[in-house]
Amino acid sequence: MRAAYSFDNDDPAAQLRHDLLAEILDPFTFDRLGALGDLTGRRCLEAGAGGGSVARRLAERGAHVLATDLNPRHLPGDQGYEVRRHDLTTDPIPEPPWDLIHARLVLAHLHDQDQILVRLADALAPGGILLVEDWLSAYPDVVLAAPDAAAAELVERYHRILVNQLLPANGADPAWAGRAHAALLAAGFDEVTTEIRAASWAGGTAGARLIAVNVAQVGAGLRAAGMTEAELERLRRLADDPALVVRGHFTYSTMGRRR
Repeated sequence: MRAAYSFDNDDPAAQLRHDLLAEILDPFTFDRLGALGDLTGRRCLEAGAGGGSVARRLAERGAHVLATDLNPRHLPGDQGYEVRRHDLTTDPIPEPPWDLIHARLVLAHLHDQDQILVRLADALAPGGILLVEDWLSAYPDVVLAAPDAAAAELVERYHRILVNQLLPANGADPAWAGRAHAALLAAGFDEVTTEIRAASWAGGTAGARLIAVNVAQVGAGLRAAGMTEAELERLRRLADDPALVVRGHFTYSTMGRRR
């Protein structure tokens, strides 16, 4: 049975999450996709498409794009790509072969990544590309600056609870991104490369604002772990306070080519 996903697309805060993630991650993703050259006429599968920003970019570059998600409610139907509901863990990969498959912030939330990678490889055309991107969020000591020591400890405690308790309880592996390169090699991919990027997130920027979105979406879990309403309210305020600066999660962008 699939564990509950921590960040449900039916949640009222889900659209804001997708918008913030696109602001944070699209520049890096678009750089990686740009290195692939002309995508005109290529068949591209965007798995776990979220809010659709990457699917839209691929369509703008002339690709034929299928955007899938377990819950595709935030994928517009008028952006030049096809939309389909799909469970990557149980459903067959739709309509192979693909020239490019991209999955961002997806595999770290699933079990059996090794088996999924083999299935994705089998769904690629010979020479096709798989690009998987995930956050390595397992590292502590995320606060670079804070308005006071209590604020710094509060943010560190929130991060520990989220990464060590709440995400794993819902089936996520916050350390999986660091194993992605070896996993692609084991799945039979050639020319595997990994690029890693991280940046500071000051209060008020998209990355720091994710703290408030997380409080909205997994607040029940934070409360169950012992956080008070006053602490959750301070986290919400800190998310917009430029005196707070946190280290963004390490984004591992791993690409391989099918033999």
